[in-house]
Amino acid sequence: MKTLYTGTATTTGGREGHVTSDDGILDLDLSVPKSMGGKGEEKTNPEQLFAAGYSACYGSALQVVAKKHKIDLGDFSVTASVDLGKTEEDELQLSVILDSYIPGVDVETGEMLVNEAHEICPYSRATRDNIDVTLNLMLDDEEE
Repeated sequence: MKTLYTGTATTTGGREGHVTSDDGILDLDLSVPKSMGGKGEEKTNPEQLFAAGYSACYGSALQVVAKKHKIDLGDFSVTASVDLGKTEEDELQLSVILDSYIPGVDVETGEMLVNEAHEICPYSRATRDNIDVTLNLMLDDEEE
């Protein structure tokens, strides 16, 4: 693999710690969510950071696929929801839901876009066969 870019971040203190990127742009306190026994402080967590990265990366993949097919995505958005749960073996495991809102396309076109984007997105490729990823297509009411 030819490296195009390397993003580097360092965390101290784990889930109750602090994360910074090597360039200083990312500089955030971390905390355990209240639902996991944390204090419920207004700080981020690994799941939110993963969701942010995945939604941005997948959104870019949608743009690449749309351009290839000469389709205007309009004012599209991608929302990634990252769940942290436990397996039957009591091991921690992530799962992801990607909600892609693509106004102005029909169901068939939208499904083609989200499926092709899932094939080329680096996050999707990295997680494939490792975690459950659900793709949801959200359309305008009149397009469904």
